[in-house]
Amino acid sequence: MVNTNGSYRFKADSFFPWLLLFTLISAITLTWWQVDVLKSVESWKVVQSWSTIKYLAVGLTLFTFFTLAWRIWFACRYRSYAPLSDSALPTVTIVIPAYNEGRQILPTVRSVMNSRYPMEKMQVICVDDGSQDDTWEWMKTAQKEFPWRVRLIRQPVNRGKRHALMAGFAQAIGQVYVTIDSDSEVLPDTLRHLVSPLISDPRVGAVAGNVRVLNLAQGAIPKMMEVSFTSGFDFIRAGQSVYGGVFCTPGALSAYRADVITPQLPKWIHQTFMGHRAAIGEDRAMTNLVLSSGFRVVYQREAVVLTKIPNTFTGLRRMLLRWARSNVRENLVMLTFIIGRFRPTDSGSCWIRLFSTTQFVRMTLSEAFKFVVVAQLLMAPVHTLFLLAVACIISASLPALVYQKRYGGWFGWRWAIPYAFYWLFCLYWISLWGLITASRSGWLTRGLPDKVVQPSKLPAALPTAGASRVFSKAA
Repeated sequence: MVNTNGSYRFKADSFFPWLLLFTLISAITLTWWQVDVLKSVESWKVVQSWSTIKYLAVGLTLFTFFTLAWRIWFACRYRSYAPLSDSALPTVTIVIPAYNEGRQILPTVRSVMNSRYPMEKMQVICVDDGSQDDTWEWMKTAQKEFPWRVRLIRQPVNRGKRHALMAGFAQAIGQVYVTIDSDSEVLPDTLRHLVSPLISDPRVGAVAGNVRVLNLAQGAIPKMMEVSFTSGFDFIRAGQSVYGGVFCTPGALSAYRADVITPQLPKWIHQTFMGHRAAIGEDRAMTNLVLSSGFRVVYQREAVVLTKIPNTFTGLRRMLLRWARSNVRENLVMLTFIIGRFRPTDSGSCWIRLFSTTQFVRMTLSEAFKFVVVAQLLMAPVHTLFLLAVACIISASLPALVYQKRYGGWFGWRWAIPYAFYWLFCLYWISLWGLITASRSGWLTRGLPDKVVQPSKLPAALPTAGASRVFSKAA
């Protein structure tokens, strides 16, 4: 167990085989009961259909609505931290790790340099993690464009995002460490909003930025993910922020109090799962270390970052599978410290325990119910498809409403409902496969670009997408 003095009682991966066994037994049992229920329904013995599975389903549904009600209540109470003045802002070290990013690294650096943040309080470090393309050349172009303001580090071989970040942290001099993905761009006031909670509230150890989609014009998938991201940040993380329990500070944009995470970095860089080096989920792992140390993790809505999203099915399912595997690992890690008094003086710990329990239920019983749905689909396809269609529309309503309330218009409804059906028919299996294969650490989504553009051919005054796009309302 991780606690404030850094000791361990047991490892999270020791739970993993039992987690899989529990899910398997639940799936077999629930499927067997469901087949028995369907037989009784076919003979119109409706009373008999109220077997154990029905009571369990009703119980889980009530539990889901109970936790959803609390999430809504917390989300409605969310308030951002006010931005600080220049004199009150801390020194920050911004680390931008990159692997096979190509030309995108230059707009990323430009967006950071366009920030309305005191120049003398910013240290920017770009780390090339052994790229096989022209990323290093684009980094040097950025350094020439901003001399004396950008520091470059080149890893001789690809070692993974954690090691790239670690190389940047090793040379950091700021009071606050900010991490930004190399395929992301920040708005001018993002950094000011992002770091302000760390100075305004000494209980805060980390801050999650507000991630939105940069490449909306590249098809339907980015548009669907824009609505999904808005729900994930402006609803889920906004509610978690009220009690200081944001579960994940995103890799695209996060800030950490240097004196909080520096002692934790050896554990973070050497983390393993099932005997394998953890090469994914570095953002969620860092968040768990901050929470287990007794500090709050909050969300800043105005700290906007625009990030590129895969625009093909293959890219999307690889990204979601990586997230699913990380989610399993770090949910288990969270279980190892929430059973203790990880935050003795803060009442928010009870809410973290409650919503961590809901994560455990989703990882096990919810995945087991997928076998039930398959069995029901085989035995009563028309009836089941109708129920699934209704469920898709209902499940899409919340993200659609969140998006409409936040940005207005009907964009949320136009893309939330299609995404619900897309997820059902194309992505339904991902979280289950992520549970089964959680020990794998492949990054999956970084390859060589299809087209290479030389840095010398790029106009010097090319604006960044983040600087030119207005986000009051999605097109």
